[in-house]
Amino acid sequence: MQIMDIITTTEALAAACSRLAKCDYVTIDTEFLRETTFWPELCLIQMASEEDALIVDPLAKDIDLAPFFELMADTSVIKVFHAARQDIEIVVNRGDLVPHPIFDTQVAAMVCGFGESVSYDQLVSRISGVQIDKTSRFTDWSRRPLSDKQLDYALADVTHLRDVYKELKSRLEAEGRSGWLSDEMAVLEARETYDLHPDDAWKRLKMRLKKPQELCVLQHVAAWREREARSRNVPRGRILKDDALYEVAQQQPVDAEALSRLRTVPRGWERSTQGAALVEVVGQALATPRDQMPKLPRQRQTPDGAQAAVELLRVLLKLVVEKENVAAKVIASSDDLDRIAAEGEDADVPALSGWRRELFGEQALKLINGKLALRFADKKVDALEL
Repeated sequence: MQIMDIITTTEALAAACSRLAKCDYVTIDTEFLRETTFWPELCLIQMASEEDALIVDPLAKDIDLAPFFELMADTSVIKVFHAARQDIEIVVNRGDLVPHPIFDTQVAAMVCGFGESVSYDQLVSRISGVQIDKTSRFTDWSRRPLSDKQLDYALADVTHLRDVYKELKSRLEAEGRSGWLSDEMAVLEARETYDLHPDDAWKRLKMRLKKPQELCVLQHVAAWREREARSRNVPRGRILKDDALYEVAQQQPVDAEALSRLRTVPRGWERSTQGAALVEVVGQALATPRDQMPKLPRQRQTPDGAQAAVELLRVLLKLVVEKENVAAKVIASSDDLDRIAAEGEDADVPALSGWRRELFGEQALKLINGKLALRFADKKVDALEL
């Protein structure tokens, strides 16, 4: 592949973005590092339109990325990504905006029957017949100069994406499924998808607690860790591992000695500034008045027979997936099936609203209400209305 000059100045970037702003769509990808930081370290930006293909070096000393963020904010241009979340997180963090409108080819591929979470190289191969050399995927993108092999790989991430986008867009329109994708893109375009408030950091953790006081401590400690990780720009686990948060919530150490007895806390950590701060946070949580303690999330009571109903719903979902040629996770999650089996019509889940209800939800309700049967005939399973 022929590589053009890399954009390293604000002037060149502004000129390129001005050209791209006149296009209907722009394909975008980024290369970044995140192993030792909380926020992704942006190392490269690749963009392409029908006529253009370019690489931007965000690490160049004479470049301001403002023109790029202006393009991301331009609502007249569709921004095309594959597996967009981490790329968009970078734009949110660096540019303080969420690109709109967007088109995620990974999600579109699931809607079009390419399976669940299909990789970019698999999608390119199936649509364009091109085999992408993946050997540069995990190279150090922060080192300069970049090799021609790295640049070839980086540019391929957006040039082949043009054909993938056009093919998927055509299929969605032909099958009347463009609206299905819009529902999924609304989640990716929501600011809260990327900007978790520290006070809500505990929601990322699996619930292992049984008492309101334990949950209160967990909330305080998780918020403290989130703020520490963000302010120091290090991964959350560098501050304290998840398992340590659970143990702190349950054991509730109120001094350095108690903290030193926890198995999940590194030896000597209790004497550090962070150890002292953690003990203080635990004390603040324990000082919360009893009537202000958080309530534990209610555990749903599973009715007798619900698990058997879930298994039937899985079979029904598989039938719908095979008939409609769409990935199962786009239609209904495991939690959706559990709640439909337990709560029926009252289940507030995506599978019982919009196009998902038409495709699967109505049949699911009929199945658990005894108005739809599954049968095995002619060496296959099908559904039969009663």
